[in-house]
Amino acid sequence: MWMAGYPPGNRDWSMSSNIRLIARLDIKGANLIKAVNLEGIRVIGDPNEHAKRYYAQGADELIYMDMVASLYGRNNLHDIVKATSDNIFIPITVGGGVRSVQDAEALLLAGADKVAVNTEATKNPGLITDIAQRFGAQCMVLSIEAKEVSPKKWCVYVDCGRENTGLDVLEWAKEGADRGAGEILLTSIDREGTRQGYDLELTRLVSDSVPVPVIASGGFGKPEDIRDAVKEGHADAVAVADALHYKRTTLPEIRQSVQTLGVSVRTVL
Repeated sequence: MWMAGYPPGNRDWSMSSNIRLIARLDIKGANLIKAVNLEGIRVIGDPNEHAKRYYAQGADELIYMDMVASLYGRNNLHDIVKATSDNIFIPITVGGGVRSVQDAEALLLAGADKVAVNTEATKNPGLITDIAQRFGAQCMVLSIEAKEVSPKKWCVYVDCGRENTGLDVLEWAKEGADRGAGEILLTSIDREGTRQGYDLELTRLVSDSVPVPVIASGGFGKPEDIRDAVKEGHADAVAVADALHYKRTTLPEIRQSVQTLGVSVRTVL
């Protein structure tokens, strides 16, 4: 994990603290959903039931993302988050449709510990600073949906991967951190739901360029993918969705496997 005093690119992953294993839950309406490349949405079930299971399995954190909030101009997660936070005592990040400090405050009051902002931040970058100054940088997560548009060039997409903003992912990540984002949720649209592993080059370029933690999201298929995201991609945390939702594995199984592979994770009794 990066510590103050160490410039970007000089983090020593051989000495890093425990890597966080995060369960990601994408939401549409009242349902937990899953997609491939942010398209072809399938309904999975009740998000709170899944969240309780992941909490019981020892998830370090949860991420809730309202996948259609930006399209409809609202965030519908308040009730879901409140129900979850009443029974789950790990950090919860909530994103989707956050357009103002007031939107962020409403989610924090509902029980979120952090808010993730994507679409509105690209339109109004000052929102990043406003949220960070009001609630602290630790509450402000910059969510970046990245798509490779040419070899080794990724652009920032918004509206659930529908619209290319033209922003360069690397430059946008740097700007976001400069403006006060305390963490970056980096989702590879190309890898999302494919089970082909995280985009290591993308993750490494962003991680090495910013002085804040980076969560790798999109592509988990096997424990070796987490090892590679950490050791080659320099990620500080990884988000897992598909494998947990479809019960292809469990968090204890993932935790034990990545420990065997040499990745430091929290011990859960």
